[in-house]
Amino acid sequence: MSKGQRSGRKRLSTFDREAFARSGRAVLDMCYPRNCVGCGVSSPGAFRYICWDCWSDASRIEAPFCRLCGDPVAGSVDHEFVCYACSAEKPFFEGARSAARYDGVVGEALRQLKYEKALWLVPDLAELLLSCLQAEYSDLKFDCVLPVPLHHVRRRERGYNQSALLSRALARRIGCESGRRLLRRIRPTSTQTNLTAPQRLSNVNNAFESRRHERLAERNVLLVDDVMTTGATVNACAKALKQGGAQSVHVLTVARG
Repeated sequence: MSKGQRSGRKRLSTFDREAFARSGRAVLDMCYPRNCVGCGVSSPGAFRYICWDCWSDASRIEAPFCRLCGDPVAGSVDHEFVCYACSAEKPFFEGARSAARYDGVVGEALRQLKYEKALWLVPDLAELLLSCLQAEYSDLKFDCVLPVPLHHVRRRERGYNQSALLSRALARRIGCESGRRLLRRIRPTSTQTNLTAPQRLSNVNNAFESRRHERLAERNVLLVDDVMTTGATVNACAKALKQGGAQSVHVLTVARG
């Protein structure tokens, strides 16, 4: 067989696989109709489970925001801005960015993923992470993508770590190593939801530990979580990763609380 014939056969094979995948999705849509997680419209179109109207209404995070933690600032800022919190105590991570606010369709999707086992929402949320990554970190190259870990007791109760699912999905999309075992939560912590900023810091203080330091040494890490509020959790993770030898840690979350 000539080189041209082999190339043609390879292209045909790729086409066949894509056609088969499209056919499979069409059959699944017939048997299990997709509805927008925000408004319930059938076969959303924008993403698998988010329609264009709901995504258009989402509060996407846009500049101006703090150069370090990514917290948006009201008004017009024509210079590099660092918020008061980051100026008072520089975080251990180099930067943190989020795709959208934790409300509307994004907030609902994350709530369903975290509390209702809606694992089918992972691809849509991973696409939001990818868009944010391409917009905010396009000039950076990461050696590994890590999730914020759950304590083993909490993971056993829930059955999965939503941040790990998002992290692996994003890692596949950018062709990067997923190093989920390089960081672990060494003690259980209470939920951060109703805690003040100082309480959040105390709650996660020394709660994380880096592992396999030879795999972390001089590496540029992308740390992924579902939601960032004050940044206490991701900062504690970044601290542990830096102690393990990581060269840099950048944070990426679906939403900002």
